[in-house]
Amino acid sequence: MGSFLKRVQQGEPPKKPNNTEETDFSDIEAELEADLDARLGGNNAPKKSASAPPPADTKPEEKADAPATTYTGAVKPIGSLDAPKKLDTGYVVPAKRRVSATVKKLRKQLRPKLLAFPEEMDEWKRNDPEKQKIVVDRLVEILKKMNVNLSKAEFEELKEGLLNDLLGFGAIEPLVQDRSYSEIMVNGGEVVFAEYKGKLRETDIVFDDEEHVQWTAQRIVRPLMRTLNRSNPMVDARLPDGSRVHIVTQPSALCGTTITIRKFPEKRLTVDDLIKFGSFSEEVAKFFEACVVSRLNIVVSGGTGSGKTTLLNVLSSFIPEDERIITVEDSAELNLAQRHVVRLETAPPIPGTEEEGKLTIRDLVRGTLRMRPDRLVIGECRAGEALDMLQAMNTGHDGSLTTVHSNSPRDAIARLETLCMMAGMNLPVFVIRAQIASAIHLIVQQSRLKDGSRKVVQVTEVQGMEGESVVLQDIFVYRTEGQKEAGYSHEGGGTLQATGFRPKFVDKFKQYGFNLPGRIFGAGQNKF
Repeated sequence: MGSFLKRVQQGEPPKKPNNTEETDFSDIEAELEADLDARLGGNNAPKKSASAPPPADTKPEEKADAPATTYTGAVKPIGSLDAPKKLDTGYVVPAKRRVSATVKKLRKQLRPKLLAFPEEMDEWKRNDPEKQKIVVDRLVEILKKMNVNLSKAEFEELKEGLLNDLLGFGAIEPLVQDRSYSEIMVNGGEVVFAEYKGKLRETDIVFDDEEHVQWTAQRIVRPLMRTLNRSNPMVDARLPDGSRVHIVTQPSALCGTTITIRKFPEKRLTVDDLIKFGSFSEEVAKFFEACVVSRLNIVVSGGTGSGKTTLLNVLSSFIPEDERIITVEDSAELNLAQRHVVRLETAPPIPGTEEEGKLTIRDLVRGTLRMRPDRLVIGECRAGEALDMLQAMNTGHDGSLTTVHSNSPRDAIARLETLCMMAGMNLPVFVIRAQIASAIHLIVQQSRLKDGSRKVVQVTEVQGMEGESVVLQDIFVYRTEGQKEAGYSHEGGGTLQATGFRPKFVDKFKQYGFNLPGRIFGAGQNKF
């Protein structure tokens, strides 16, 4: 055992290793480095260069805004990437920070050996000093038995990587711990993206190999009591901090195991926060409050990652304290502040069975009708539960809210039609449209624009039926400066403007004590 490891075990401060403290891994290292060089392109592999151009999608002023997080191990923050490789498409691939061949080989060998009991993977203890000490002590003991000598830098690299693998989220641990990153996307072992301030950037993080990604995936699902294997290659779950995780592995994931983690703010976002972010104005916020308190049925529509759940949470905050609220979600994300709230979440089948113990959103929605709810808040309609929700809205449970995936209010109507057909009732389209027109009062379209901002881009009233069609009327529309035609631009830099149409349900506001000034709906008079 080298003198450095002896000093670590005895608690002495490390000293610079001399030339005799070299790792006796020459054959293995040469073989691995040759393989690594071949995969990187041999002599054409990217090399560090002071004159290397910055990534094409990284502006100089954005570097000043990059988080000042200190990363452990061989990870660098987004925005400080070196030696980029430019593809023919103009996209810039950041140079990947890879561990040495020796450390990579040892890390792969030692991961299973350092686990005294598999149950130790049942919880996350990355920041627990006691757990860290146990792992480090075992590591030193095993290295001593293997008669392995490592330099200080190699030992630190090995230690940090193993601590992340055994107690955390593997190679993406720094991104998980950094709250500046709202979404993490692992596309196999070689490509990891992260969202920072609404924009996606490829990071320089890389896993050792596909086995390393699979280890991390199992590390994530085990504490959640979920099974990930060939017979069940997909898991959708919620982490203890409320983050949502989705994992797909082989044989379904053709490019390697994929891991997607969507984090939510630690602090509950309020309507004031969304006004400050520019999602909508104070006047529109007052309009939304009047709609919710007046018990209008509202659908929030938008694409993936557009901020639908955040907006739904804010709209739900307007529900009075004395009303019983029941939320139904696939993965619990809503965080309501009221006290009279019942939160329900779907349940997967018991491992080893096909359907036993399984609860779907539709099962839960039907069950809520026996729980005397004043309001139903359904996180997202994805299937036949849409029909049950519409029937609930039409039978005394007005003031309910939900979200759907769609690109416009008109598309939201079509989406609800399709979802209702999935209920298996074989209802005519006309009947379904009549249900929608009768139940839904307002559709709020949320979008993530090209500049990374998330904004309300359309507020549309459902006015009823005309023939066999559902009649819609825009109340507010997001437009860029000088844009007069209907619709909105995804470029950003616009405003939410009143269309001049006064919604039919405004008279209902007065019954609940709201007297909104008519100028809010005046065409062109208010730009929010």
